[in-house]
Amino acid sequence: MNDDTRKTVHLAVYDQLADWEIGHATATIRGGDWQRDPGRYDVLTVGLTGAPVTTAGGLTLLPDVTLPQLKPSSSSMLILPGADGWDTDPESLSPFASAAGIWLDAGVPVAAICGATAGLAREGLLDYREHTSAAPEYLLSTGYAGTGRYRDELVVSDEGLITAGPTAPLEFAREIFAALGLYTPRVLDAWYRLHAEHDPNAYHVLLEGA
Repeated sequence: MNDDTRKTVHLAVYDQLADWEIGHATATIRGGDWQRDPGRYDVLTVGLTGAPVTTAGGLTLLPDVTLPQLKPSSSSMLILPGADGWDTDPESLSPFASAAGIWLDAGVPVAAICGATAGLAREGLLDYREHTSAAPEYLLSTGYAGTGRYRDELVVSDEGLITAGPTAPLEFAREIFAALGLYTPRVLDAWYRLHAEHDPNAYHVLLEGA
């Protein structure tokens, strides 16, 4: 694919990020299985600085870019994975929550899972949007004002913001793919049925759509 037509999804990276929460999403966005147009998107990692970070799974990641270098106009989506730091040291990750607000104001989608939803709650980004998380009590501890907007679902999309609980990486990925227009609805449904429900019939639908 011509580099001029390739778009970029940005993945925030920080120490102890939960690898398993974003693996399906990032691997497939970059041109994984069942895409008619593989390589339509790059995935670039974004750190607060250029220093390496270590994931919860012990992988060392070197950020491609730093957050101060990045503007929403150069991004198709910002993905925020969970990490212990969202709870143990929320101030250290607050620049990513602030960036999420800037992205949303610019009309660029944001996807947050697990602890990252607490960071968005502290930023006030869930006060007026439908959302979910690990549990309503978890977000209540942030002191946010959006309790009436909480939905007891695996994943929720509202006004450009995707939120998911920690046990829903596949549902999180599905909503990300839908927001990016990665698949037709039929192929997207088959992708989910194959990976989440182990439906062998879905495999043939994916082959037809690839």
